[in-house]
Amino acid sequence: MEKYIPENLERWKRPECFVAWSEHWAYSGECFVFLGRHRDSDLITETNFEVALLELGGESDTVRVIRENHWAVGWVEWIAIHESDAAALENADGIASALEEYPIIDDEAVSESEIDAASEYWEREPLAGRIQICRDALVSIFAARRDDLEERVFDELVEIVRS
Repeated sequence: MEKYIPENLERWKRPECFVAWSEHWAYSGECFVFLGRHRDSDLITETNFEVALLELGGESDTVRVIRENHWAVGWVEWIAIHESDAAALENADGIASALEEYPIIDDEAVSESEIDAASEYWEREPLAGRIQICRDALVSIFAARRDDLEERVFDELVEIVRS
């Protein structure tokens, strides 16, 4: 079996100040780093991570989500692909290349994430917060009592959840 050498992925290298309690192959230098995310990642980063993992077929013996604690951002996750999985490396390499040209893997998935996040935000928001969102969107404050979202309110919510 021929090895695939990705052009857009980096081989994992042990950082200078690194402590791992695991002897997993991801920490042996036998893998490439694909996408990552952390506690404060934005909606597009989160959606890209999920879509990319699905496009790789999910976690397997050669594709793993590595979860680590981090002093600055609380936690980080990154997708590790073992050097022996040529198909996953080629797929990830293509995705990484496409992300250099356009920052979204799947526009429809991002749109669905935005709709879900905006709806959840509106449901959890107290009346006073809803009123302010309506004011910011230049919509009647009486719309704050409704569960259905006017387009301008939805657009305002999307801007909130994207950040």
